This record gives sequence, structure tokens and C-alpha cells, in this order.
Amino acid sequence: MTIKMTKNLGFKELLAIALGGMIGGGIFTILGISVSMVGALAPFAIALGGVVAWFAAYSYVKLGLYYKDEGATYAFFKRTYPHSHLAASFIGWYTIFGYISTLALYAYTFSSYGISDFSFGNNEVIRKLVAISVIWLFALINIWSVKGMGRVEDIMVYVKLFILFVISVALIYFAKTDLPTFGKMLLKDAAATPLMSILIVSSVTFVAYEGFQLVINAVNEMENPDKNIPRAIFSAIILVALIYFIIALSAVLAIPAEDLIKNKEYALAAGASDIMGSLGGNLVVLGAILATSSAINGTLFGSSRQMARIADDGYLPPIISQRKQGIPKTAIMTMAGIASLLIAVGGLRLILEFGSITFLLVSLLMAIANFKIRDKTHSSTPITIVSIAGLLLGTSLILYYEYQSNPEQLLFIIILYGILSLGAWGYAKMQHRLQPLKQHK
Repeated sequence: MTIKMTKNLGFKELLAIALGGMIGGGIFTILGISVSMVGALAPFAIALGGVVAWFAAYSYVKLGLYYKDEGATYAFFKRTYPHSHLAASFIGWYTIFGYISTLALYAYTFSSYGISDFSFGNNEVIRKLVAISVIWLFALINIWSVKGMGRVEDIMVYVKLFILFVISVALIYFAKTDLPTFGKMLLKDAAATPLMSILIVSSVTFVAYEGFQLVINAVNEMENPDKNIPRAIFSAIILVALIYFIIALSAVLAIPAEDLIKNKEYALAAGASDIMGSLGGNLVVLGAILATSSAINGTLFGSSRQMARIADDGYLPPIISQRKQGIPKTAIMTMAGIASLLIAVGGLRLILEFGSITFLLVSLLMAIANFKIRDKTHSSTPITIVSIAGLLLGTSLILYYEYQSNPEQLLFIIILYGILSLGAWGYAKMQHRLQPLKQHK
């Protein structure tokens, strides 16, 4: 008997999942770094990251429409290279750990902002306990029901977008820099800033756009995937690029560059507090809490389905593949558990950099896979080639940036890749040994 799954997710819910996954803590953390590297050009460099994301999304959409597989990144690569256990296992492990690392960072960012006004705001133990608690809260929501997850995501995402809009309008209203003065700053920084720095900022910014692929993980629960997959993904990227540009522009106009650089991830909140008082700071804190909450929710939803798909194929422990009423509850709890462990151990900033490099690299592999079967996916050869070149350049630039700015962090990333590679290699070898037995049966 075939069980017909209820299609609970329409365009509105899918757009919310994409926006929720993309607008996490990224915009609250990249401003200081971007301004320190390219000055007044930061809004344009950040928006350029959206162009990189669009080219990455092109192959995801084409492969998603062709395969219609909730395994998304992992499944696309495995089915494009069906005879390589090693390729399937490696991309599966890298992708899932990338999602787990972003989950941990979103929760940690939520906690940092959420308790910032309390006397214990700087207590690391309390901060980590709150971060772990919020991960499990959204794990329970995802386990509860798909419909419940979709409704919660709708509310958080659209309220979050409204708050970010209010913050941008308020900053522009209180801005001390008028447009003619900003134009002069722009020309000055454009003359003094190497093109390499602008491209590096765009590459580093890519992590703030990561999350659009979560839409494809919901293919079994969505209405009309042929129409809704491209609509949701491309609409989300355009909206996010526009939102990031407006927020970055309003911040540069309203907040002195030295303050943006000094306060780093708290730059927006600190700047809003200085300009608008405690109300402004509280509004940014609320926006950050909603941003990270919806990102945790959307990431848990999409990546848990991908994790279950990988376990189905034997590249992760089989218990992870268990589903109840179509919901991969064991995978959700596994991701929440590992992310909680990462938070408890610490070193989340290092893991974030690993995640940003991983998603650039994985997007590059998706573009290569799409190029291989471009006739079947009806993809444009020039666009696919440009995507490969752009993502290869972005991956190289972020590695170069890590080497220049923090070689110790790059070493940690290399060690982490080594550990993950050992696990992926072990499961690939095991499946290679089991294949003759499966064929015999």
C-alpha cells in the first residue's frame, strides 16, 4: 500500500523557510568586517555576495527540478555520480556538519543577544545553556508537526522582516551623513580599495546567504514543486540581497565607521542605541532574536531530512533514518544533540568559518554536477560555466583570506576536514564491501 503524503507547504511557507534559513545572524555579524575591509563600499560588496548566491542557486534549482529528491545536495551529487561511494559519503558528511555548525552559531548568537541586557549577559555558562535550550525548543517544534513548523516559521520570518525594515528606516532618518557626503566617501574608498578586497568581502558574505537550498529538502511536503522551487529560491535571494543592502547602507550612513569596526557583531545594536536610545538597541536585539530563531527552525527542518536521506543510503548510522509520520525525528534530535555538544565545547567562530568554506565548496560541486548533466536539466552552458568559475574564485578567496588573517584558524579547519574525511571514508568503504552482498540478495 502506498502512503500518500499530505502536501502542507505552499509558496508562502517555502519562501519563509528560505528567508528564515538565509537571514540568520549573518547580517548582524558581517557589517563590522565588511566596513573594516572596504569602507563605504560595504553595502555594494555585501549585495555582490547575493550575485554569487544566485549563481550557486541556479544549479540547485535545475538539479532540484530534475531529481525532486529531499536529499538535495547529497542526493544530487550521489545520483549524478552513481558509482562512487566515496563521493556520496564525503559530500554527505561535509554538508551535514556544515549545517550543524551553523545551527550552533545561530543558537549562540540568539543567546548572546537575548541575554545581553541582563546582569549575567557575559556569563559564558548561562549563555551556552540558553543556546542549547533554544536548539531543543525548535527541535521539539519540528518534531511536533510539519504544519506547526511552517506556521511558526511564517510568523517569525515576516515579523523579523518588518523589524529589519523599521530599523533601516530609523537609521536613515537619524543618519548624520547625507547622500552627497556619502557619494564623496564612496569615490574615495573606491579609489583606495583593491578589487581583491571587494571580492573577498563578497565571498565571506556568502555564508549570510546560505540557506536557500533548504527549500529543496521539503520537496515531499510541498505543493507544485516545479513552480514553487524556483519561485521560492530566486525570490528569497533577491529579497535577502535587497534587505542586506538597505541595512548595510543605512548603518554606514548613520553609524561612524570606527564604531562599526570596533563593535563588530554588536555594531548594529550599539549604533542603534547611540542614535535612538535604548528603544533602538532593543529593536535590533529583537530583530536578531527573530532572525536566529527562524534560521534555527528552517535549518533543522531542511537539513534533518537530508541527514535522514544519507542514513537511508548507509553513509550514516541507520537509526538516523527513522521517520514517524514522515518526520525524521531521530535526525532532528541527532542534529540538535551534536550542535549542543559544539556549543558546550566552544570554538564556534572557528566552526562558522568551516561552515562558510564548506557551503562555497559544496555549491561549487553542485555546479560541476549540473554541468555534467546540463542537457538533462536543461541548463544554460554559459551560465553554468560562469557559476563554476565564480564559485571556484570565491572558495579560493576565502581560503586566502583565512591564510592572511588567521592561519591558526585555517589549520583548525584543515584538521576538522581530516576528521570528517576519516568518518566519510570509513562509511564509503563499508558500503563498498556491502554492495556485492546487496546485489546477491
